[in-house]
Amino acid sequence: MFAIPLGDDGAELRPLEIWQAAEFLAHMDRARELVDPWIPLASLATDLDSARAVLRSYAEKQAADTGRLYGIWLDGTLVGGVLFRIFDAESGNCEVGCWLEPAAEGRGLITRAARKLIDWAVYERGMHRVEWDASAANTRSVAVAERLGMTRDGVLRQSYLYRGERHDTEIWSVLAPEWRARNA
Repeated sequence: MFAIPLGDDGAELRPLEIWQAAEFLAHMDRARELVDPWIPLASLATDLDSARAVLRSYAEKQAADTGRLYGIWLDGTLVGGVLFRIFDAESGNCEVGCWLEPAAEGRGLITRAARKLIDWAVYERGMHRVEWDASAANTRSVAVAERLGMTRDGVLRQSYLYRGERHDTEIWSVLAPEWRARNA
């Protein structure tokens, strides 16, 4: 297994795999209150079997080259993660997503981890467009897209039905030439 350092604070980005289901479930239990209002990840992993199923679905996506899942560890504890929810190598488009537990907030972990994913997508895989979709009410997620230097493409009004409520979805993106120019 590999680990990518995310800075000098001991944070690491690692693949999140099926064999880590118990650790993932414990993390989801700590993250549930913060994650659940925005995305179904926490509500999908409520016991060991369902945690395994979530991780298995991303293992299958990785095998098909259509998605990937990575955990963020801080001092040896899983505290969040980033993922390619959608990864379409043929079209050159992908979508990055994230989640975090409350104890890890305010450290820049998501921004640092998302940068690693975007670097890999653009430089290693030749992706042209990296997208970030967030509920307009999820101001923390929108702030990450801004910190990453993404452009707000627009708002899909009431496009996301979650827990019986319709949410506006903000679409943010960065194109490969823009990302390369920022890193030059």
